[in-house]
Amino acid sequence: MKKAKWLLAVSAALTTLFAAAQAPTETSPPAAAATAPPVADSVPGLTKTDVDAWLDGYMPYALATGDIAGAVVAVVKDGQIVTSRGYGYADVDARKPVDPKLTLFRPGSVSKLFTWTAVMQQVEQGKIDLDGDVNKYLDFQIPARDGKPLTMRQIMQHVGGFEEQGKEIMTYGPNPPKFDDLLKRWTPERVFEPGTTPAYSNYATSLAGYIVQRVSGESFDDYLDKHLFAPLDMKHSTFRQPLPAALAPLMSKGYRRASEPPIEFENVGPAPAGSLASPGEDMAHFMIAHLNGGEYNGNRILRADTIEKMHNSPLTLLPPLNRMELGFFETNLNGRQVIAHLGDTQVFHTSLHLFLKDNVGFYVSFNSAGKEGAVGPLRGALFQDFADRYLPNVAPPDGKVDEKTAKEHAQLMAGKWTVSRGSRSNFLAITDFIGQNTLSVDEKGNLVTPFKTLGGAPRQWVEIAPFVWRDKNSHDRFAAKVVDGKPVRWSFDTISPFMVFDRPEWYRDSGWLMPLFSLGLGALLLTGLFWPITAIVRRRYGAKLALDAKSLNVYRWSRIAAIAVVAAIAIWAFTVTTMMKDLSNFSSRFDGVLWFAEIFGTVAFIGGFLVMLWNLATVWRGDPRWPAKTWSIVLALSAFFVLWVALAFKLIHFGTNF
Repeated sequence: MKKAKWLLAVSAALTTLFAAAQAPTETSPPAAAATAPPVADSVPGLTKTDVDAWLDGYMPYALATGDIAGAVVAVVKDGQIVTSRGYGYADVDARKPVDPKLTLFRPGSVSKLFTWTAVMQQVEQGKIDLDGDVNKYLDFQIPARDGKPLTMRQIMQHVGGFEEQGKEIMTYGPNPPKFDDLLKRWTPERVFEPGTTPAYSNYATSLAGYIVQRVSGESFDDYLDKHLFAPLDMKHSTFRQPLPAALAPLMSKGYRRASEPPIEFENVGPAPAGSLASPGEDMAHFMIAHLNGGEYNGNRILRADTIEKMHNSPLTLLPPLNRMELGFFETNLNGRQVIAHLGDTQVFHTSLHLFLKDNVGFYVSFNSAGKEGAVGPLRGALFQDFADRYLPNVAPPDGKVDEKTAKEHAQLMAGKWTVSRGSRSNFLAITDFIGQNTLSVDEKGNLVTPFKTLGGAPRQWVEIAPFVWRDKNSHDRFAAKVVDGKPVRWSFDTISPFMVFDRPEWYRDSGWLMPLFSLGLGALLLTGLFWPITAIVRRRYGAKLALDAKSLNVYRWSRIAAIAVVAAIAIWAFTVTTMMKDLSNFSSRFDGVLWFAEIFGTVAFIGGFLVMLWNLATVWRGDPRWPAKTWSIVLALSAFFVLWVALAFKLIHFGTNF
């Protein structure tokens, strides 16, 4: 469950991306089939009175049980604000309530929608070509992948092929790094063929913001102030870090849990990807403009045809699941066309959904992660419950696959899978070794995934079409891509536009590597622990090792090597877990720790394996005892598999860019 939460919650945390998307051939999204449509007379009207009453019954209890400090909700329809509501506290200690008109929340990656809108303004003016090489707009170069350049369309659809970039993604203090400096410091590798693999990337979005800055001749912040916030009457919104003096007093505090102290203001390193601060009512203006053909209150930010292009340029890679548009992604529900974006910092968590044909917008933001990450599933449930109440199902009922076939398909899905969003060229690749997802089959032949319901129970997947499943108790769908009768990729509706799961390469498959690595590490640990114990026992009884001087020397070095390898793994475990606990540790202040882990680890892993080979040869040449010979083989194999993992997952790597 922790793996699933990590994957779903980290929207403004870590990242990667893409290349070469073909022009879309479909103009309408696939219907998200659900259950039979309700009786029309039972559907409440989407009015302020009804929405306020519904939210007032829903939100306070959700915040209290989830240990969430506060939230803001805004709903728009037909160019008007239906309601904007604040719940809980912007400052728990001061008992300062959330004001939907003034209290600033950090919507995280929902910020990207403003960057994408700015990009499309420049496309409209002919200054950016969606399908041209972005290098022509830059003063540094993005390397080609397979001879193919990076395009703005690929950036906006998260298929440029980039691996994750994490360094300086989140900092504290009054002097945050400049996003354009971070862009030029290190370019993450493009690890996927362009246009083929959704892999979410803050780096690429930040690059898009830099291109807007370059082609417009204005700083990114000035551009947004003038060309988006001003015409949308978003008087209390900014991407600037730290906050302008006039807005700082309006900022909500952010909490891991409402019952814990607040954390400092989070500076987002790739600012165009996530640094927005805005109250709920300002965000309502943005939704109205996008639902109203680019116009708000007589001010136009984009032409209607450009808005249509943003909203209806889908990239279909894993049908029938939700797809990426140009910057927005689909969250289709109840047979309705819905586009959206989610956003997360460490403590703020947000979602924005536009029901295009219904001309309805729904926005919610929370200022706390909550108990056990409660806000993640709550955010999704709130959107689905809102839709079910006011925009119920209009799609035909689901189909069903026969029981025998469903069991066969579930069995084909079993095994380890690796997520596309992640690091490949540096030490953070180890998170893939630890976090590969396991699909399995229960005793009844049903598919079992690591993803849980809002209440923490296992999902009950029902196959509704070949290799397409729906959760029995929600709208969520899960589907696989099949090649030559075998599933090779899967995802689910919440993340399918920007993340997928593939089979890991055989040499990186933790299904067989993890047991061997664990046994090997255990053997090395026991060897190191028993060395002093056996020495004490021998001294107590006056016994000596029956070894000649050379063999005794090798014996001692093999024990030192075992301790060194275990210590190297412990150092890496400490380093990675410490950094993951607080993303502000993804910074230069950890460079010394990284260098030590890299140097010590490289010497320990390679040297340890060579020493174990030396020990193996020495024992087999001289010691006739089979226990000693057997254990020398165990030690050599143990060091070998630890070295394998270190090489495959980049624990043997030099450098502090990641």
